Amino acid sequence: MTPVVRSMSPRGRTGGRVYLRMIHEVTADSIEWRTVPDYKRVYTVRRGRKVRHLARLAPHIRELRDEPGAFLWDDLSILFFTPEMRARTVFVFHHYEPLQFDSWPLEPLLWRRLFAVLPQCRAVVCVVPSWAAFLRERGVDNVQVIYNAFDLAEIDRVRGMDPAECKARLGLPQNEITVYAGKAVHWKGVETVATAIEGEPELRLVTTGSNTIGSPGLHFDLPRPRYLELLRACDVGVFTPRMREGWSRCAAEALLLGMPCLIQPIAGLGDLARLAEQPHPDPRQLAQQIRERADAAPDESKAVYRRWPASTPRTSATPGPASSRR
Repeated sequence: MTPVVRSMSPRGRTGGRVYLRMIHEVTADSIEWRTVPDYKRVYTVRRGRKVRHLARLAPHIRELRDEPGAFLWDDLSILFFTPEMRARTVFVFHHYEPLQFDSWPLEPLLWRRLFAVLPQCRAVVCVVPSWAAFLRERGVDNVQVIYNAFDLAEIDRVRGMDPAECKARLGLPQNEITVYAGKAVHWKGVETVATAIEGEPELRLVTTGSNTIGSPGLHFDLPRPRYLELLRACDVGVFTPRMREGWSRCAAEALLLGMPCLIQPIAGLGDLARLAEQPHPDPRQLAQQIRERADAAPDESKAVYRRWPASTPRTSATPGPASSRR
C-alpha cells in the first residue's frame, strides 16, 4: 500500500512552501499526500496573523487525531498534536526569528512550547549545522541536518551561458558592476547594500522577488529560467541580512552559478559562507570590497562549485519561481 503522509498545503511563494512543494513533487509516485490549509498566508494584515491561523486550523488538527499515517510538519500548529501524533511526525525546522513575530505577546510563548514538544517527534530536520546546534541547546536531540538540494544539471546549463550575453538580454549595462543583493523584502539587508553603494560610479544594484520594501535598484520578479539567467549576468553578490535565515537559496544559487559573494556570517548563512569560503561584508568599505570581488579569478568560482556536491544532494525537483527563494 502507498503510505499516507499529511502536511500543510504547499501553496505559497515563501521559502518554506517551496521546500515543501519540492518534497511533494519528488515523492509524488511513492507517497499519497493529504494536506490541510495554511491560513496564515491569506491575511494581508500581519498583526496577529499566526494566532488567527492557529484558531482556524485547530478543528482540522482535531479531525486528524484518529487518522492513520505519518505527518511532515513545519508549523506551530504541531502544538495541537497529541503526543501519539508527534511520534509519527517528521518536523522541518526552517529558522527562528523574533523579527518576524506578528502575534505578540503570545508568539514567544508558543515558540517556547514548540521547543519543549519537538523531542516527542520521530525526527526533526533542519538544513544547516548552526540550527541543529541551536535546537540541541534547547533540548532537541533528535535533530538531523539535510542540506538544501539543487538540480545541478540545471545549474550546469546556466553556468554554460555567457554572462555578457545574459546582461544584454536583460538590458543590464555592460560597463557596470552588477551587484545582486537577493530578495527585496524586510530584514534581508537590501537597504544596507543600497546605502553603501549609493552614488558610487559603475555599481548597479539588482534585487529579485516580490519587492515588499521598494528596492532602490533594478528589480526583477522573474520565472525561474530567467531568474537563473539574471544571476549568471550579475557580477557580485552581497548578502547582509539582519534576520537569522536557514540557508538563503538566493546566496546558494548565486555561488553555484559562479558569482563571487560577500556573505554576512549570521545563522545558516554563516555555514554557507564557511563552506564556500566567501569573505564577510564590511559596510564601511563595501564599495571597495565589491570591486575587489568583481576581480576574483574565475578559478575561485570553480573551486566553490567543486566543493558543493559533497555537501548538497542532487534533486530532480523544480524549486519554484524565483520570488519564492528564502
